[in-house]
Amino acid sequence: MSDLDLRLPIETERLLLRVHRADDLDDLVVFHGDPEVVRYVPWPLRDRAATEETLRVKLDQGELREPGQWLVLAVELRETGRVIGEVLLKWASERQGELGFAFARDAQGHGYAAEATDAVLRTAYDELGFHRVSAVVIEGNDASARLLGRLGFRQEGRFVDGVHFKGEWATQLVFGLLEDEWRA
Repeated sequence: MSDLDLRLPIETERLLLRVHRADDLDDLVVFHGDPEVVRYVPWPLRDRAATEETLRVKLDQGELREPGQWLVLAVELRETGRVIGEVLLKWASERQGELGFAFARDAQGHGYAAEATDAVLRTAYDELGFHRVSAVVIEGNDASARLLGRLGFRQEGRFVDGVHFKGEWATQLVFGLLEDEWRA
């Protein structure tokens, strides 16, 4: 399997999932620099300069050319044009992916994460032909674990002190969702 064909942007009722643009910086600074948002995500708290540097990398993460790559999409609120989050899909290996997401604090609790991740799962299974999608959550990130459960994921593993995360050992929760489970 080489180069996965994606149709972007992905549109939902309220959201546009698209490749990042340079003018996303102001919106990204809001949640990349929020300690509550980045508490459970792998990246550090970022100031404007660090967010700008990261955005330059994201500009080239709008396609999947080989296993190991991450597709990183801006989640834009269609009504306002504001980027309220990011959703990520890694081409992990043959017909397998990994899901990730982060949303601005004021965008949480409105169903945007569920809407965006469901759209990415639809893309993963319908367009990319994935058989399985996984997600890894740091224990304590209850909101993300609940969201994954609502999307049909089941917890497959719990790795006590499975990762050195932000300067200390953290327990990882591993979730999985097979294509046929998602379709059911």
